[in-house]
Amino acid sequence: MASSNVAPIPLDTYNLGFIGAGKMAESIARGVVKSGVLPASRIRTAHHRPQRSSAFESFGVTVFEHNHQVIPDCDVVVLSVKPQIVKDVALELKPLLSEKQLLVSVVAGVKLKDLQEWAGHTRFIRVMPNTPAAIGQAASVISLGATATEEDGELVSRLFGAIGKVWRANEKLFDAITGLSGSGPAYIYLAIEALADGGVAAGLPRELALGLASQTVLGAASMAINGGKHPAQLKDDVASPGGTTIAGIHELEKAGFRGILMNAVVAAAKRGKELSPN
Repeated sequence: MASSNVAPIPLDTYNLGFIGAGKMAESIARGVVKSGVLPASRIRTAHHRPQRSSAFESFGVTVFEHNHQVIPDCDVVVLSVKPQIVKDVALELKPLLSEKQLLVSVVAGVKLKDLQEWAGHTRFIRVMPNTPAAIGQAASVISLGATATEEDGELVSRLFGAIGKVWRANEKLFDAITGLSGSGPAYIYLAIEALADGGVAAGLPRELALGLASQTVLGAASMAINGGKHPAQLKDDVASPGGTTIAGIHELEKAGFRGILMNAVVAAAKRGKELSPN
């Protein structure tokens, strides 16, 4: 099937289905509805546990009991299941899929070639979001499968743009992306905790120290995104000659702070590659 022959997804009427009704699927669905990209009436999922069903039903999503009920009237189907079961899920859905449907995977560590083989379907897009999707601040990267069109890519970018920022990259970069934006939030949480501990060590109450540390990281990230300057220049702007900031930076440099963060990204990327099926 050539991509030029792929029927376009009807943007004004398409339905969105989720196979897997976990936290990531809920974050995406909530973001899509809240941003007005799609009304809840055009979103479907399935789950047998009342707690998960109620989470989706609370904002108007139709919830079925079984995955196979989601497929028939959905033009875009998002696979949001655990990596260890995605093969079985794809094989189960394979007979139900049609060429007109676009499949999207947010399953960590599973390559497009495997997804396409298991589902017997090449109109696929792989997305790597991260956990700040829960508050609409995800960093998501998408990669198009064999017969996914540019229009498909734009549609998926709009969906995931509802929960944060979106980039497009070759799938061969996904292990490195995992090491940076996938695992990165945990590095930053560790940094926030350490900054707060430093504040406590310097005499601050715990609650104040944690609040200041968290807001400082948020503010610095916002400056890096919106300030129009390279992080090195932003750092230099804070560090006056002989002042407090350069004294603190000197300690970070002596401890190898930059190299430690670089090593963390590389180690996580390497581990991601080891865990991915060949």
